[in-house]
Amino acid sequence: MSFLSSMDISASALTAQRMRMDVISENIANADTTRTANGGPYRRRVVEMAEQPMTFSAALKQATGNGVTGGGVVVSRIVEDMSDFEYEYNPSHPDADENGYVAKPNVDIAEEIIDMMSATRSYEANVTALNATKSMAMKALEIGR
Repeated sequence: MSFLSSMDISASALTAQRMRMDVISENIANADTTRTANGGPYRRRVVEMAEQPMTFSAALKQATGNGVTGGGVVVSRIVEDMSDFEYEYNPSHPDADENGYVAKPNVDIAEEIIDMMSATRSYEANVTALNATKSMAMKALEIGR
């Protein structure tokens, strides 16, 4: 495995974790949104990640025993959390139903903050790995002098 592939793996992880942080931020921002373009309350979104598909050359190297499995991560899709909405009695609210209940988004702020902390730590770990790879490359260049 070359140091460039290590950098590619770290870069893919940084991109995926950044997307995760963006989605979490959107969830927090819409925690009180009771009306969306679809007509109902906002639904929490979750990022699903998958192993980055292997290129042909990587699969060939792996098949001949010269390669390493794995090649980073990619955001496979963003899905809506289909858990039930919370209902609050507020007959004066414009989005209240005929019984006076308002459907609130299924966003739990505490859960979102924990997810954000996890995404931040993952991002920081990948920055550290990227810096370590860069440092090794610089040391290799110094040896060549």
